[in-house]
Amino acid sequence: MKKKSRILKQVVEQKSATTGLDRQIRNYLEFLRLEKNLSPQTLVSYKFDFAKYRSYLIHSGVHEASGVTEEHIGKFLATLHRRNLTARSVARILSTIRGFHRYLLGEEEVKDDPTQIIDSPKQEKNLPEVLSIAEVDEILKQPDTSSRLGIRDRAMLETLYATGIRVSELVFLKQSNLKVDDGLILVYGKGSKERLVPIGRSARQWIEEYQKQSRVHLAKAGKSQDYLFLSIRGTKLTRDMIRKLVEKYSLTSGIGKKVHPHTFRHSFATHMLEGGADLRAVQEMLGHADIATTQIYTHVDADRLKNIHRQFHPRP
Repeated sequence: MKKKSRILKQVVEQKSATTGLDRQIRNYLEFLRLEKNLSPQTLVSYKFDFAKYRSYLIHSGVHEASGVTEEHIGKFLATLHRRNLTARSVARILSTIRGFHRYLLGEEEVKDDPTQIIDSPKQEKNLPEVLSIAEVDEILKQPDTSSRLGIRDRAMLETLYATGIRVSELVFLKQSNLKVDDGLILVYGKGSKERLVPIGRSARQWIEEYQKQSRVHLAKAGKSQDYLFLSIRGTKLTRDMIRKLVEKYSLTSGIGKKVHPHTFRHSFATHMLEGGADLRAVQEMLGHADIATTQIYTHVDADRLKNIHRQFHPRP
């Protein structure tokens, strides 16, 4: 009897594995692979999402995408929440199935999109880690400036904090991009967009020291070109090298925070706004296309004010 039940279950599973829904999912994944050129890793993530979605629909008696309703979508998202998935994970899965239904609508396999009026779950804003001015000063003091590499590292850290540029922009920064007399550097950002960014006196002094005392010895013909920050082999520093150096000096500083190059960018923006800088000016210096991206730093400042209020107000 148990054997018959097992065979019957296998027959049912085989039948459900060849539903119209499976064909539609297969076709959509093939579309993503060929037309959207998604990586194998991304496709694997999509398959995991669809496995959850398919299982729910089959269990609900839906074997074709045309049978999916807004109610199905809502209940499916509710099951994901009950499994304690994060809002970010639920939003990702919804994005996956939204793309699927829009694809089917475009292919005229269905007449409507059941995800159209479904809102993505609200996600908590992950505010960036920010260093205090004292913590920045402590990290900047860590390189051994009696050595050539120490001078290079001090100049590099000073530049990151003084300008708020991205680590990728620092990697490709050239000597010809320095407008020292004007207190500016020319930066090539995302999409090869260029912008002029002010650089303070301290960073300029350390760059000049580095150029005189270190870079002349690190530079190698045919390797260094005009890149500002060089490795011991004479090639430009890589993102990974810079990340490791930043982590090393933050660790030796003893501040107890995990710091990466982007932390200097976050700290630069936050300290500028705390000091009264105009939001639009900070947006321009950071190279943000959308001011909404820059506004996250106003949230950081607001959190700092709330903490101070809780700490010192007699009735917090």
